[in-house]
Amino acid sequence: MKYTKQVSPLRSCSFSQHRKFALFAGNFLKHPRMLGSIIPSSPFLVRRLLRRIDWQQAKVLVEYGPGIGTFTQQILRRMRPDAILIVLETNKDFVNYIKEAYPDPRLEVVHGSAADIQHVLQERHIDKVDYVLAGIPFSTLPGDTRENILHATRQVIVPGGAFLLYQFSPSTLPQLREIFSKVTHGFEPINFLPAHFYQCTP
Repeated sequence: MKYTKQVSPLRSCSFSQHRKFALFAGNFLKHPRMLGSIIPSSPFLVRRLLRRIDWQQAKVLVEYGPGIGTFTQQILRRMRPDAILIVLETNKDFVNYIKEAYPDPRLEVVHGSAADIQHVLQERHIDKVDYVLAGIPFSTLPGDTRENILHATRQVIVPGGAFLLYQFSPSTLPQLREIFSKVTHGFEPINFLPAHFYQCTP
């Protein structure tokens, strides 16, 4: 895994909760199949997923579909000063918001799809990543797209790393078990909607 950049984190800009939720809710109404929920993830879900990361070792992380940065913000707070976080987001409104709200030099925001992960990494001369996190609703994606993203994700994760994701439906679990060598499953009821979460190892 090639990575040499070392920087110091910056503090995030302050944005009102009203603006954040209005942006999220407005985009849910326009693209409900892309977001899955009208309310961002709860702190309970965020903590339960992020505690599965070895923060002392993680140097390259990727997030699919950060939305308004509910996970992004907490990842940046926990990351090493010399780590990097690449987020891929297809929604231009969210891309602009993330860039403005989290001016951290360790963060790179890509306006693109999770299906492009291998190309995105190749452009940055990164061979492998430690963790990939996702909340995109895989159950609403076309079957070929879903399968391609999952296979590509497995290929970019280092041995000992993991793909961490949450879903509002357990329907993706059989496919996760087909593609990844080990999948553990948990459930967080204190979230809207209650969420299934998975830790998948290559």
